[in-house]
Amino acid sequence: MNEGRRAARRQVLQVAAKLLEEGGSEAVSTRAVAAAAGITAPALYRMFDDKDGLLAELAAYGFEMYLAEKREALALTPDDPVADLYRGWDLHVDFGLRHPAFYMLMYGTVRPGRRPPAADEAHALLVRLLRRAAEAGRLRVPVEQATRVIHAATTGATLALIGEEPSQRDLTTSARLRDTVIASVTTDSPASSGSDLASHALALDAALETALGTGVPLRDTETALLREWLQQLAG
Repeated sequence: MNEGRRAARRQVLQVAAKLLEEGGSEAVSTRAVAAAAGITAPALYRMFDDKDGLLAELAAYGFEMYLAEKREALALTPDDPVADLYRGWDLHVDFGLRHPAFYMLMYGTVRPGRRPPAADEAHALLVRLLRRAAEAGRLRVPVEQATRVIHAATTGATLALIGEEPSQRDLTTSARLRDTVIASVTTDSPASSGSDLASHALALDAALETALGTGVPLRDTETALLREWLQQLAG
């Protein structure tokens, strides 16, 4: 795709995003978007095929906005992986409440195998935070399990709050759930030597995961066996 077509496509997405924010997904008809963007319906179809294609691109656009905000905010916080988990939760919920129509499109219409690349990047950001926590000896459960728990709890809390009247929302609900969930997968402070076998096993597993890309002198079968032992020790 040449630069001109990419710019035109981006402009249409910005127009569609405005309609989405103002009127929800029902307002994003191909006819309305084409009229607002000043193009013909056939030109819109050439860009996105159909309304489903346009909504999929809008979901990806939303994930890009979310990632840009989250990266910027996390860059300003102390280098503490567990503190970043708490901050990341609050950023996630805040984005959803400020952009409910986008959030519903991003997380309320998910289909297996059809996540946009930016959604995978958002998932990878959470995995990186949890891997850092594991490397610091601050994780109680394997990274994959912690990722699933936090993702499910965060999206569930956000969708529940979006479904409430703004005047009746109690954000302490999210804060209490956040504290309970994150405390269930992390430790309060780095484990002292020999005091928490599970945390040490998870820390070593996370370090091994990081080192795999740097030429660890182990065969695949040896690596798999070592990781299996570490997962068993982690309980």
